[in-house]
Amino acid sequence: MMSTFWASVIAILLSNVVMLLGWILSKRALSDREKNSPFECGFDPIKSARLPFSLRFFLLAIIFLIFDVEIVLLFPALASMESSFSFNMSISVFFFLIILIVGLFHEWNEGSLDWAQ
Repeated sequence: MMSTFWASVIAILLSNVVMLLGWILSKRALSDREKNSPFECGFDPIKSARLPFSLRFFLLAIIFLIFDVEIVLLFPALASMESSFSFNMSISVFFFLIILIVGLFHEWNEGSLDWAQ
């Protein structure tokens, strides 16, 4: 029990020493207003915060999230198909991909994927 206590004390001390060394040895750049200001989704933080929101940016972010979730949903099915092939699983993955491809073509025809028009 004492060994775990000392191991945790050493780990905390070692991590604090490494953080302190990194802080001391890091290059301190001159303070610049542009570098220190937060970057919020393409908005200029120095101007008014009441500017209209870009709908194209919002649609592109939603499309990215949809296809990111698609990968999360497809990966376990493809990993399980590697170990044991199931006809029902392959048909469901095929239909899932067809639905996604049809949705992609719909977004393409609608113009949601065109960033600059």
